[in-house]
Amino acid sequence: MQLAQSRFGLTGFQLKVIALVLMVLDHIHYFFDFTGVIPTFFSMLGRLSAPIFLFIVIEGYTHTRSKRKYFLRCWAIGAVMGAVNYFMAVFGFGRADGFIPQNNIFATFAVLIVLWQGMDWLRDRKWIPGVLALAVPFALFAVLTRVPLPPTVMGWAFLAECTVFPLPFLTEGGIPFLISGILMYLLKNRRGLQAAALAVVYVGWNVYAVWAMAGGAWMLLFTDFYEWMAAFAGVFFLLYNGRRGRSMKAFFYAFYPAHVYLLFGGSVLLYNALAL
Repeated sequence: MQLAQSRFGLTGFQLKVIALVLMVLDHIHYFFDFTGVIPTFFSMLGRLSAPIFLFIVIEGYTHTRSKRKYFLRCWAIGAVMGAVNYFMAVFGFGRADGFIPQNNIFATFAVLIVLWQGMDWLRDRKWIPGVLALAVPFALFAVLTRVPLPPTVMGWAFLAECTVFPLPFLTEGGIPFLISGILMYLLKNRRGLQAAALAVVYVGWNVYAVWAMAGGAWMLLFTDFYEWMAAFAGVFFLLYNGRRGRSMKAFFYAFYPAHVYLLFGGSVLLYNALAL
């Protein structure tokens, strides 16, 4: 079902810009929290960024002319960033305090796209490819995390997982983002239900975390366990007017890795300067 477009509300381009600004605020806190002067509020606002991008990716993947190319773009950027992060860790290129960036949302999107394709195949009664697309990522995760492997094999397997074979539960965003991505794809074109699903997953996940790990110290929902604030991203789903707006595709694809490593580089320089 294709939703009607409207002149009012926010275009896809405007949603991307909003998500980008929120992401930068979040990452300023992420990379420069060691200074003690970046407010946690930056990170709280940043909780909205990834779900908005997820919504945009679902829209883009649903309406793209080539799902294969869409997947390959996300996978390739994720693989390159994974390789950079891996070699930073292996060769000790982190900050002096041991900090190494873990950002790689494109790898998460690549995993989700495989699962979405499997869901589409099952909907079209293509049972074998559908089941394989849904089962293989989780089977590989189980093998790599539950089956004892020789150290050499484990090392190569870890490199593959960081680069060309991202796996569920090990990518950025974790379990709640993965569940949200699956539910929101099932509910595509039903924006109210998408927003509700996102809220249920994130609020439920964080309430359970506080109850299980902190004995119900509920104020922690506003200090440490504030991932639930991602639920407010649903407001922007409802404001989407169905129009793509300006493209600037290359800019958005390039901005994510560029800003991650520029901010990381800046944090290294500042950390070293403060340590003098």
